[in-house]
Amino acid sequence: MKLLVTLLPLLFCQSLTAEFWPQFRGPNGDGVSTAENIPTRIGEKEALKWKTDLPGRGWSSPVFDGKSLWVTTAEEIFPTEEERLRILKEAGEDEKVFAARQVASRIELSVVRLDYETGAIQAEVPLTTIENPQTIHAQNSFASPTPVLADGILFAHFGAFGTFAVDTAANSVLWQKKISLEHGVGPGSSPFVHDGRLILICDGVDRQFVTALDAKTGNTLWSRDRPEMRAPSGDQRKSYNTPTLIKGAKGRDQIICMGAQWLVSYAPATGEELWKLDHGSGFSVVPRPVYSEKHGLLYISTGFGKPELIALRIDGTGDITGSDKIVWKETKRIPARPSPLLVGDELYVIADGGIASCFDAGSGTLHWTERIDGNYSASPLFADGHIFVASHEGVVTVFKPGKTLEIVSKNQLDGTLMASPLALDGSLVIRSGSAIYRFSN
Repeated sequence: MKLLVTLLPLLFCQSLTAEFWPQFRGPNGDGVSTAENIPTRIGEKEALKWKTDLPGRGWSSPVFDGKSLWVTTAEEIFPTEEERLRILKEAGEDEKVFAARQVASRIELSVVRLDYETGAIQAEVPLTTIENPQTIHAQNSFASPTPVLADGILFAHFGAFGTFAVDTAANSVLWQKKISLEHGVGPGSSPFVHDGRLILICDGVDRQFVTALDAKTGNTLWSRDRPEMRAPSGDQRKSYNTPTLIKGAKGRDQIICMGAQWLVSYAPATGEELWKLDHGSGFSVVPRPVYSEKHGLLYISTGFGKPELIALRIDGTGDITGSDKIVWKETKRIPARPSPLLVGDELYVIADGGIASCFDAGSGTLHWTERIDGNYSASPLFADGHIFVASHEGVVTVFKPGKTLEIVSKNQLDGTLMASPLALDGSLVIRSGSAIYRFSN
């Protein structure tokens, strides 16, 4: 009995890593899973444990609390084409972008809880109804930010449409908050929790700032405006990034927040600006940065415009632009939407148009670059010795990490894939716009 009691904490910690997926890109926010026995050949009839149709639509990734999967969704009521054009004109949109805009008369936002074993919907928690919401990009959704789990609470963030704390035991809303912001093309920044603080990047067309809310109450703890920008228009000042935590580097915790023109490191407790980097003219930044403790480097993609991949050291102070903190850069075949993936000594990226590349993480030396058919928004996943990339066209390509490209399989699913996949022991979970899948060997 004494041996069993001694082993229980260790066993629990080991299972927690592989059986808990609390945020965008997993336990560490980097797309790396310790899960084992993950299927590499999947399909509508292959390795499929269950598939569940979801109410509404959304591009947010699922999260997992150990028993249930949670997803956010938006049920949309659309206007007639005549009404759509009228709404766009009244909003002051340029007619040249009408085709690239979605317009809804009303949206109903909710979170959905699914039983992990069966895929059955256990609860649908209604959050709010928004009349005449802001227009969004044709490729975006009204439920794109991935929620985050912490201490029995699901934090569902929909940008300017609302932020909600949901009690996962009672399936009820604890608090809600609305932050005024003009997104331009819809919400995209996922929330992050650290030490009881819900940290949100709020980089809109009209204003740009980072804020921390009390996770228990929703009260604002701190808010910091972004550094002054060169961009003359708000469209080139907006961004959609997700905070990244780096613990203990140079004796301090840092919250890394990418934005248009500026990358800023903040102290999570106070919002104090620790250092900043002018990364150029990139805007609408989506890829979440990843950090290599081994190499002491942070890897960022600078977003739309002309995306660049930058590797830099994070031990600076003040404005580090033009300093020796920049170790290497790459300007070709870099994604504006999918995040980078670090596996060992190699860094992998897949550009929006389907060109994948592998770099030496320390030096930036290019090992290979190959086309993988499709268009991409979902970030790549590493699990059980394989890398998984999911395309808009519904194809999940699986390849082995290494200095040469070795494709293992290409797998066709129904629907569009823009949510990043997750891996749990024995299973791969993937969300399309209208359904969620669990694949198992």
